[in-house]
Amino acid sequence: MVSIDRLKQITEAVRAADQLSVAELAALTGCSEMTIRRDLETLSEQGVLERFRGGARSLLLRGEEPPFALRAQEGVDVKRRLAAEVAALIADGESVVIDSGTTCLEVAHALAGRRLTVMPLSLHAANALTGGAQLTLLIPGGQPRPGELALTGPLALASLSALRFDTAVISCCGLTAEDGLTAYDLGDAAIKQAAIASSRRVIAVTEAGKLSRTALAHVAPLSALDAVVTEESASGAAIEALAAAGVTVRKV
Repeated sequence: MVSIDRLKQITEAVRAADQLSVAELAALTGCSEMTIRRDLETLSEQGVLERFRGGARSLLLRGEEPPFALRAQEGVDVKRRLAAEVAALIADGESVVIDSGTTCLEVAHALAGRRLTVMPLSLHAANALTGGAQLTLLIPGGQPRPGELALTGPLALASLSALRFDTAVISCCGLTAEDGLTAYDLGDAAIKQAAIASSRRVIAVTEAGKLSRTALAHVAPLSALDAVVTEESASGAAIEALAAAGVTVRKV
């Protein structure tokens, strides 16, 4: 088992049980206790769990999103293909607002050399866009969330309300016909809503698994989206629901 898969397995196991011992985690993963202790130290530094003598307890609620550091290492090839498809939908000269999240970070990388005006909603994406000779970079105000570095709060909302974009690229934690686009964090949901309200066109980008998931905070109905970029493996029922709402679906 590679390290990222093991870290994810440990995170989910400790969250489900609230706390587990090093011995229990070693038996679960088939790794040595020394390896588990190193993994627990890594996850502790990321704010995922709290160490105690002989084990660890989760710091994540069951409805929370896994931390950015773990998500950033998952499905990188898929996220890059999704990002390339999103980039193909954006014409040179457009003004674009890019949401936070690991998939939108790949979109930022894909747009970095383009002739565009771009406002990223996370410091990770802002760093990815810095240095492009043709790109005009707009940095919003706001307070960065730890780890995620997504910009939230009244200053970020004010930055969005002051501008009008050609395209918003929005990530999601869940997207279904019944509940629309949803997010785990209430502050993040408010930022997504403001970005959608300030944009002429809205493109949602998401892995296939999120098309059957609903998170805590409602962001927008499917009718607020113009296009969804997702994986070829997305379920037929989910794609039909999007099409029925008038959303253009691009699959990669």
